[in-house]
Amino acid sequence: MKRIKLLTAALLAACLLAGCGGGNEETVAPTIDAQPIQTEEPVQSSEPGETESGEEETDVPVAATATIGERTVVDGKMQSYLTGEWKDEEVVRRRSMAVMIPNNKASLPQYGISRASIIYEAPVEGRMTRLMAFFEDYDDLDHVGPVRSSRDYYVYEAMGLDAIYCNWGLAIPFVEELLASDLVDNISQAVTGIHNPSSEAFDRIDRPGYKTEYTGYMFIDGYNKAVERQGYDTEYDSDFSGAFLFANDGHRAEYADMPDATRIYPGGSSSNSSGYGNAQPVFEYNAEDGLYYRYEYSAKQIDEMNGEQLTVSNVVFKICDGVVREPVANDYMYFKTHGSNDAYVFTNGKVIKGTWSRDTESDVTRYFDENGDEIVFNQGKTWICNIWSDYTDCMEWE
Repeated sequence: MKRIKLLTAALLAACLLAGCGGGNEETVAPTIDAQPIQTEEPVQSSEPGETESGEEETDVPVAATATIGERTVVDGKMQSYLTGEWKDEEVVRRRSMAVMIPNNKASLPQYGISRASIIYEAPVEGRMTRLMAFFEDYDDLDHVGPVRSSRDYYVYEAMGLDAIYCNWGLAIPFVEELLASDLVDNISQAVTGIHNPSSEAFDRIDRPGYKTEYTGYMFIDGYNKAVERQGYDTEYDSDFSGAFLFANDGHRAEYADMPDATRIYPGGSSSNSSGYGNAQPVFEYNAEDGLYYRYEYSAKQIDEMNGEQLTVSNVVFKICDGVVREPVANDYMYFKTHGSNDAYVFTNGKVIKGTWSRDTESDVTRYFDENGDEIVFNQGKTWICNIWSDYTDCMEWE
């Protein structure tokens, strides 16, 4: 087994002393003959059915551009801004909801999380991670959660995707003023520090054996009522261009010349203080379906709603400079989520090293390869791991 890490031999020794690294059984990833991205200049792709001119389509495949450009409506559907997939126009145009969800073992399993189009994961105090799940397909969901408290760097990430931010609780010194401002459309449970509460969106569910903080959920009917009462815009801003640059229909971002990466550890494979060392999450690539399967706490991470393991088409390591705020004993963190830093995009069983760039908190994060070209993501769900730059020597893949 050949394991690829971002460290020299000297750094490797240091990392091992710090608890990073560790072994796992070797696995051999299956192979797939993926279709490369085409580079010709054909017309925009569309779904089967009638063309926009009203003519009946034949069985001949419709030519597609290499990447999705300007979205068009075909038979009432559009390509999602979050996944690139065809969905109802109403769903695609509607702002997503970004829901704070705990990820410590005592809170598992989460409910409805497999329906999220994007999952953002970052460390919080206690050196564990918390999730923020972006939902656009939620009309047939009853509830999601459990829902947990806010940290400001999650809020800034939600702002970049023009989402409506949802939380139950907050780190008051760092988030109260932000959530009370006009900068953030938020659906927040009525707790101390929240000045524009939306209590109709939340309730508790009896979970015998669970602590109270893991029994609070957001209910979709209540969320919709709260959004209407708060007077929030329900559609994306006109200049919102989408979360990523996606390969178009009939094309696959192959990256055949890039290194293989079929088992991915955002915090390494042993206990450490990176924030990922507790759950030790792993993404395993399956070439047969082109998906990465998520594991943590040495088990499959599943959705309580359907018993399915969480899967995504793309995984991102977004390297962010961070600090521990005063007083240090409380271990409250801050991560810089705008500017520029290193990034690693995993798709189609490959890893593409590059950078991420974002001018302000309201801008979308863009990802570029080492040649300065924007990285093309494959259609489907994406999981973004915020990696503290002090702990990049812990992350690994093989």
